[in-house]
Amino acid sequence: MDGLGPIWPATRTQIGGRSLGDAWPCTALQTDQSSTWEHIVPFHKLSQWLTYSLIPPMQKLMGIHFAGAELMTGLAEYRNGGLLMDTGLILLRTEDAKRGLALYQQNAQIEGQPNTEVVPMFTPDDGVIIEWRALTVGFLDELLPEVNKLLGLQGAKKLNLPQMLEAGTWKAGREIAEIQRPITRGPPIGLLSDGTVF
Repeated sequence: MDGLGPIWPATRTQIGGRSLGDAWPCTALQTDQSSTWEHIVPFHKLSQWLTYSLIPPMQKLMGIHFAGAELMTGLAEYRNGGLLMDTGLILLRTEDAKRGLALYQQNAQIEGQPNTEVVPMFTPDDGVIIEWRALTVGFLDELLPEVNKLLGLQGAKKLNLPQMLEAGTWKAGREIAEIQRPITRGPPIGLLSDGTVF
């Protein structure tokens, strides 16, 4: 994370003049007594995805043990979050859905922008996106023991979080998106972004 720090846009969340990258203030966590950092939710999806990809070959080929790897979180990305929305576990508030559809309509008027399979659209710093991503991480933690229980997996045979993500939620998220939105195969929420978040 120290090495990647300088690549994060300076317009993102900062503490003490240092950009935090994929970490966002969540108004649902903010109180009058909150300090500057207590309501910031750190996702670091791209960094964690990279880490999840590097750990297995480094363990297998180099014999490296990674202490604390089990403490990594699920990935707050659109396939995992999309699965939770497409199955009805997470729903948008009516007023947020209307606001998101208005932004989609506005964006669709720009030449070259998508204008099929209408979905609510938000910017990455919108509270809707931050809450969606935070709920995704939380529900993935809840889902893992349930999946292992339903599959009857115990002890060393239990799936770990990366295994469930790769073989379960990512795959299921892609497949349900293809059914729900066969033209774009995109998520149930559009992201008006610079491409550095999801």
